[in-house]
Amino acid sequence: MLHYLSASYIYPVSSAPLKNGVIAMESDGTIQALMTAEEAKHLSAAEVTHYEGCLIPGLINTHCHLELSRLFQRIPQHTGLQAFVQQVIKFRATPDAEVMQAMQLADKQMYENGIVAVGDISNVVISKSVKVDSKVYYHTFIEVLGFNPAQAESVMQAALQLKEAFAPLKASVVPHAPYSVSPALFAEIKKYSETTDNLITMHNQETFDENLFFEEKQGAFLKLYEFLGLDIAFFKASGKTSLQTVLPQLPDGKVLLVHNTLTNEADIAFAKAVNNNLFWCLCANANLYIENRLPDVSLLKEAGLKITLGTDSLASNHQLSILAEMKTLQESQRDAGGALSFEELLPWATINGAEFLGIAEQFGSLAPGKKPGINLVQQMNGGQLTSATTIKRLI
Repeated sequence: MLHYLSASYIYPVSSAPLKNGVIAMESDGTIQALMTAEEAKHLSAAEVTHYEGCLIPGLINTHCHLELSRLFQRIPQHTGLQAFVQQVIKFRATPDAEVMQAMQLADKQMYENGIVAVGDISNVVISKSVKVDSKVYYHTFIEVLGFNPAQAESVMQAALQLKEAFAPLKASVVPHAPYSVSPALFAEIKKYSETTDNLITMHNQETFDENLFFEEKQGAFLKLYEFLGLDIAFFKASGKTSLQTVLPQLPDGKVLLVHNTLTNEADIAFAKAVNNNLFWCLCANANLYIENRLPDVSLLKEAGLKITLGTDSLASNHQLSILAEMKTLQESQRDAGGALSFEELLPWATINGAEFLGIAEQFGSLAPGKKPGINLVQQMNGGQLTSATTIKRLI
């Protein structure tokens, strides 16, 4: 038996919005048809459940650190990335029971906020049981860190063992960031990726000092390495930004670059020339939390990049909500004298992330044959999000 949902507007994402459109849906949430108001005239009012607001597909969170959920409200805001990392290390020793409870609550929060799929960064296997039991789809990114080239092989072997521990869940082995992975370790990841379906993501240009370190071997990262007890005498500055230095060392397939706070026009041109299958993830609220700075969103948008959205972690965010990320991005553009509509933001929050994660056959848009989840968005104003805008998961 089919169920029929209607709303003031339906946003399929892959096509124009339908005013007073109707979704015909099977009992398990699979979409059977999308109808215009005219096409649905044969249905009686009793057959259709109508909502005031907009119906959209489930949201995709392409960057999260579920393991760090235990650090909610423990790390001060606006400390800068280096101090933030030191605080994360400081709180590393947390009882497993506390870690598990925080992850379960975070997973529930994402589900209730209309998120249907997550790209999650993991350093240990503790999140596996939460993901197995979750109603949310997870792709786990096993994050490798190793700036000492002598340790590249052993670090890679440990990562591959951790990936096996996550089986049968979908997982990849990925670099943490340019400043924490040696060329030798990048080479190990690239070699592995050439023979496997290894989806890549990497933190990118989150802070001014990241570029400064690669360009001149100067800045706050020197103190971070000292704090970590790392001898980096072997490192030579490339004279280029971090992205321009390491992107050629990454595999040629799909790559998600996360944060991009200091990415500039020259970086974008270089990146396009090196890899035409790049995705760019924005984690606006985390950028504000840590560095109190946002990427040049208009630059990224005007460059025609495939943008996705992420929440980062509860260590660096007040909530795990893609809608909250959309609100922040829209407001930031308004403050800068620009414009970013809900219709422009929606693909960033849905289909682009689904395409990156390789799950667009099911998620990311409202279309016959898909089971993407359905959310109700209410209290918008003229196609714009407001502080009062809410989201409710229907399916």
